[in-house]
Amino acid sequence: MDNMGELEALLFVAGDEGVRLEELSFLIGEPAPKIYQLIQTLSEKYQEDSQSSLNILEVGNSFVLTAKKEYAPILKKYAKSPIANRLSQAALETLSIIAYKQPITRMEVDDIRGVQSSGSVQKLTTNRLIEEKGRVEGPGRAILYGTTEYFMDYFGLKSIQELPDIQAMEEELSADIPLDLYADRYEEPTEERGEN
Repeated sequence: MDNMGELEALLFVAGDEGVRLEELSFLIGEPAPKIYQLIQTLSEKYQEDSQSSLNILEVGNSFVLTAKKEYAPILKKYAKSPIANRLSQAALETLSIIAYKQPITRMEVDDIRGVQSSGSVQKLTTNRLIEEKGRVEGPGRAILYGTTEYFMDYFGLKSIQELPDIQAMEEELSADIPLDLYADRYEEPTEERGEN
């Protein structure tokens, strides 16, 4: 495992929010100037490789892994295809979290789900179910996401207050499911045993 591979992996999982130079330096364990040089080398490698669709953008103090501009037509075609419009389980989980916790950053969604959600966030944005609602004050200025008018129409909601109550659903589910699914196997017999 080398620094270049680590850098590429971190840029990939950071998704559309990107990752700051200082954070890359800390995670990889190398000084910022060396990391910056690695970014430049990786960017040049992508530019020189005509079979690679990848590109690195510097946005403020963050670096974002993106697709080259010439691949925009195929990406738009994918976004409009019926296959792309079906929401995966990951996208539905992400959408649920954003709907109930909005406005929320992608990193906060990741923390709740326990996995990286940039692909789901991108798909939900493309499908106009979520949109940028502002930015967090402070370093990095992460994007805050929330649901759209299209989301409301799609799910037949007049207001976000019409979403099902999570606490009521949890109580209903916990009433139906015993805490210990195997408890009945180990219950003591109710009849008294006669002595021999």
